[in-house]
Amino acid sequence: MARSGENRLFIKRNSSPFLAVLSAEGIVPKLLWTRRMDNGDVLTAQKWMKGRVLMPKEMASEQVAALLKKIHTSEPLVSMLRRLGKKPITTTQILEQLEQQAQGRHETRALKQALHLLKDTAELAEYPKKMVCHSDINHNNWLLSHDEKNLYLVDWDQAVIADPAMDLAMLLYWYVEEAQWADWLDHYGLQFTQTLRLRLVWHMIAMTLRFMFWHQEHAEMKKMILFEKDLLWLHEYAARTLH
Repeated sequence: MARSGENRLFIKRNSSPFLAVLSAEGIVPKLLWTRRMDNGDVLTAQKWMKGRVLMPKEMASEQVAALLKKIHTSEPLVSMLRRLGKKPITTTQILEQLEQQAQGRHETRALKQALHLLKDTAELAEYPKKMVCHSDINHNNWLLSHDEKNLYLVDWDQAVIADPAMDLAMLLYWYVEEAQWADWLDHYGLQFTQTLRLRLVWHMIAMTLRFMFWHQEHAEMKKMILFEKDLLWLHEYAARTLH
């Protein structure tokens, strides 16, 4: 934080040029200026915002659905990420990465079932319309202004060009009761069709594997076991709803 009189700024060093487009789209707090320093570093200053992070129960709100829809339909965001060298990610590429990460690990029933399902349905779950996805829809990355009029999504370091179902899957699985998935998707602007269900389940399983591997690599075995239980539930859910 930087202060000048009554004004306060949020200063970052060497931020991605993507920040300017996010600011212009109203997705992050307003970018006020960018300056290059003598040592080559680039400083960016954003408006300091009084507010708070969202609570988990607030993630099911229509306000969240509206902002996520705005992100997933923004052509300027896609254009900027492409200019920065990002290429669209397919389900096949995600599967290949997960299979590589799985090599050398103990193949539990949950892991085996998850990879088998992802492989069997990768082509069916592929979606041609790729847009910008945040890929870390944690409630701590959502900032609500003090007057509750403005909602922002921050921490874009992991942004990718992919099927919007990647973000939707993470949000629904972590924060919305299964019985409310169709209603939340309606607020977002989608019908909960069987095709969408497959895409969501596919990305829910891929996401869970990714986090399970991360916790295993960081020796957080209790959390890894919880993700294994999630995989078993998702496999049962897929068997119950996808046929």
